[in-house]
Amino acid sequence: MPVQALREFLDSNRIRYTVISHSPAYTAQEIAAMAHVKGKELAKTVVVKLDGVLAMAVLPASYQLDLELLRLAAGASAATLATESEFRSRFPGCETGAMPPFGNMYNMPVYVAEQLARDKEIAFNAGTHSELVRLAFDDYVRLVKPVVCPLILQRMATAV
Repeated sequence: MPVQALREFLDSNRIRYTVISHSPAYTAQEIAAMAHVKGKELAKTVVVKLDGVLAMAVLPASYQLDLELLRLAAGASAATLATESEFRSRFPGCETGAMPPFGNMYNMPVYVAEQLARDKEIAFNAGTHSELVRLAFDDYVRLVKPVVCPLILQRMATAV
């Protein structure tokens, strides 16, 4: 979903948001610095497989996903990272690694790290490595209806 489709979806739901354009960046630190977004508000989308079915895990960009916590939250027997070849075709028009965390638009369940729920806003890639969207976390939850749960490894944050 390129940024235009995402904008249309947000507009049709009367959501207030900001699009932030920046030079192409691929790491959380680069994106946060260029876009002047707090690192804890910058979310990344990780595509996973829960019992073989694609799903999204959304967490602060500077942290790593704990697959065991995700498996427990989902009530799944198995949770693994999906490979690019397994999910690339599900996101037409999106650059790999820049998928917006709107699983409802891709028929995927979404699991959000509880740390993101502590902030008033969430910012995320909007389908490219040069545009972010920032909106109220409450609006995101209302549109996506994610499961908010523990997802983060409990050791020190790691750069992505």
